[in-house]
Amino acid sequence: MGYRTPQRTLVAGVANLDSGVGVYAPDAEAYTLFKPLFDPLIQDYHNGFRPDQKQPATDLGEGKTHLLPDLDPEGKYINSTRVRCGRSLEGYPFNPCLTEANYLEMEGTGYRQLGLLGYGKVKKIFDNIKDGELQGTYYPLDGMTKEVQNSLIADHFLFKEGDRFLQHANACRYWPKGRGIFHNKDKTFLVWCNEEDHLRIISMQNGGNVGQASTVLERLIKGVKTIQAQAPFSRDDRLGWLTFCPSNLGTTVRASVHIRLPKISAKPDFKSICDGLKLQIRGIHGEHSDSEGGVYDISNKARLGLTEFEAVKQMYDGVKHLIELEKKA
Repeated sequence: MGYRTPQRTLVAGVANLDSGVGVYAPDAEAYTLFKPLFDPLIQDYHNGFRPDQKQPATDLGEGKTHLLPDLDPEGKYINSTRVRCGRSLEGYPFNPCLTEANYLEMEGTGYRQLGLLGYGKVKKIFDNIKDGELQGTYYPLDGMTKEVQNSLIADHFLFKEGDRFLQHANACRYWPKGRGIFHNKDKTFLVWCNEEDHLRIISMQNGGNVGQASTVLERLIKGVKTIQAQAPFSRDDRLGWLTFCPSNLGTTVRASVHIRLPKISAKPDFKSICDGLKLQIRGIHGEHSDSEGGVYDISNKARLGLTEFEAVKQMYDGVKHLIELEKKA
């Protein structure tokens, strides 16, 4: 069976009945080619986003970050803040259809091994970063030394080969070819290359300062614009930025905090409170993990049908309310 078939997109969900979505797109064109499959699923997952609705124009929040003062200036609740987005390089399929040559061409470090002319895209982008805050080093997973590996593990930067969901979606072929991690000198700007998406662009730091100058959102805006200036991304007029999983369309923005809420998280209605605030709860080790010591990873739930800044603001407003509830508990 070919990977560009409706049946193939369903394999991960059939094999994993606990999957949140259970369907993956083999390439950007699949969202149009298989509309009868994807449109109802997207509508159900993304809060009723209908086939006649369109993703708003991109608004990362330039000039608005002052509206997001520090959520936790005393440092009592929030351990860290992170804002990330996924991007797919235009002209390449998604993981199930990528060849080994595609992986090496996209990354760049093994490009010449194939006897191909030119220079790989991702490595070239990182080498061309001029902004001092964003400049850093790219670490390919293929051939990584134990010393570098241990350092990235200690920083919680290293991603592993895909879980059972990605394995059944055929997203882990040729591992670890074409995969790698870039981070800046301060370890506050990070890019995952070919983990689940072509690129996961991440800005993070300790504390709850989401939006003020030179903090999490400002850095993400700068990073996204720097990368996009060198490589066009896959975007659809209706669905916005396109990625491998239908849960991550539109803005693809996930703004999150690791937050200590021992009192209200112990209440039976904690999840329903978060649902009402349009927040998603995870354990501190990401999707499908549990909380530790009353610390949760809490993020915006919506990705599609709102702007990037609105997605961040959704998390911000919800977490602000949760802190107020924790103070009163």
